Order: sequence, then structure tokens, then C-alpha cells
Amino acid sequence: MNKPFIICLIDDDDIYQFTFTKGLKSKKVAKRILVFSDGEEAIDFMLDNVSNPDALPDVIFLDINMPVMDGWEFLEEFVELKPKVGKEITIYMVSSSVDPADVDRAKAISDVSDYLIKPVGEDQLQKIIEGIES
Repeated sequence: MNKPFIICLIDDDDIYQFTFTKGLKSKKVAKRILVFSDGEEAIDFMLDNVSNPDALPDVIFLDINMPVMDGWEFLEEFVELKPKVGKEITIYMVSSSVDPADVDRAKAISDVSDYLIKPVGEDQLQKIIEGIES
């Protein structure tokens, strides 16, 4: 890997958080891994660090269905915050939903790079990171 990334997972599933972060650590692609259980925690973190782009994630893996603030609501807030962020942040929607309406809605949002079906395997994660690097 050319550059270790700050990778953020926004997902309320504790087991998925564990397996995802374990996979990231095994690939040694993350300089830092941020984990939030809902969109509001993540937005609060981003607002607190908006003037420090080095603390903000390079890549966000965002679940759709979460309590407090779901993935769609997070994206609405992120779009408002994006002009103040001093770096490019790549966002992937990650969900167990195979509902075509969710897939189409995610793909219609320009800030979403892709829609991934859970679980995201280590090989798929490797390809995503390699794509971001190039």
C-alpha cells in the first residue's frame, strides 16, 4: 500500500464492526480506524474536526439502517458539511439490503461511490483500497 488511510465505519452492528475492523487491520491499509454506531456520532466528530482535515476520514463505509441518524440522514448532513471539509472523502454505502430502491437511491447520490452488500469481504475491501490509491 502506498498510503495508509483513515477509514471510518458507521454501522450499529457490533459484530460487523468487529469483523470489518479485524479485516482492515489484517490488510494493514488503515493508519487509523474510526468506528461510529450511528450517523449523528460521525457527523459530530466531523464537525469537531472540520478545521483539521488530517483527523477526518479518507474513506467512509456507511450503513443505511441505524438508530438515531441513519445513513440517508448522514448523507444529507454530509452534503451540507462537505464544502467546509478540506479533503476528498470517498463514501461507500454498505447494507444488507438488496432492495433495488435502496441501491438506486444510493447510486443517485453523487457523493456515494458505490453500494456494497454486506458483508464486505477482505478481497473486495482490498480492491476498493487499491482503487482509491490510484
